[in-house]
Formats: sequence, C-alpha cells, structure tokens
Amino acid sequence: MKKLSATLVAITAVMIALTTVFTIAVRIPVPATQGYVNFSDVAVFFVSYAFGPWVGLIAGGIGAALADITGGYAQFALLTFLAHGLEGLLVGWASRNGKLSGMLLGWVLGTLAMAGLYLLGEGLVLTGFGPALAELPFNILQCAVGALVGIPLVLAVRKAYPPITRLGQGKTWEEG
Repeated sequence: MKKLSATLVAITAVMIALTTVFTIAVRIPVPATQGYVNFSDVAVFFVSYAFGPWVGLIAGGIGAALADITGGYAQFALLTFLAHGLEGLLVGWASRNGKLSGMLLGWVLGTLAMAGLYLLGEGLVLTGFGPALAELPFNILQCAVGALVGIPLVLAVRKAYPPITRLGQGKTWEEG
C-alpha cells in the first residue's frame, strides 16, 4: 500500500465525491429489484485506472454506497460498498502497469466481481435469485459502459495532464 500523504487523502476524498455524483446523476430504475442502473462504474473505472487499487477500493465502495444512502436506497448500501469496492480494487490492481491489456483485464475482473457480488447479495439476502438474475444483464451493461467511457477518459487525461500518472503512483523517491 502507498504511503499515506495529504495529496493522496485529498485525491481519495475528491474521487469519493466524484463517484457519488456519477452514481446519483443518472439513475435508471430496475423494477425487478427496486434498484437502479447508473454511471458509477464510469467513475470507478476512471479512478481505479488513474490512481490505483487502493483509491479505487475506497472511492468506489464509499462513493457508490453514499449515493445509495443519500438517494433512498440504503438497503443496498453495504452490498454496494462491497461490490464496487472490490471492483475498484481489482480494476486498479490489474491495470497498474498502465497498459491497455491491463485495463481490459481489470474490466473483466471488475465486472465479474461487481456483477457476481450483486447477484449473490441480492439473491441470498435482498430480493431472491429471480430478480437478481433479471438485474444481472444490467449490471454487466453498467460495467461495459464504465470501461467504454473510463478507458478513453483516463487515456485522454493522461495525455492532457501527464502528472496524473505520478499522482496515482505516490512517492517513488525522496530528495536527501
């Protein structure tokens, strides 16, 4: 894990807020589960690609869960925290080399984690497996949109603002 610095704490806080806003901004109801499809994964993928697994875990989990709590879906908050947090961790871990192949691997792992945890959590605890299976394609679509927007977005930001790469890596050396 990276050494905790004021910069990393600030970045993480802003990315939590970004994830919350992306989750709340557009909500498409899924009647089968009383849940909703949203753009949280655009933020989770971008954050994880740009700043790595730990910021992806924290921002993805807390940001999406805060959106559930403040948006009237508190019953989903714990599951959302776990699903989007693990998604962010896996996406950031797989893509830490900064290459497209790692980003695509991160997309696959993140999608499996997020969609799988929602399927299990909703199926076992919240809604039953019938509604959870009905929501599964929407969760996969949400991750696909997250990657289709998140990958080009992080590549464009890296090109326009190269220091973002260093911000995501933390300190790599210190002056004597």
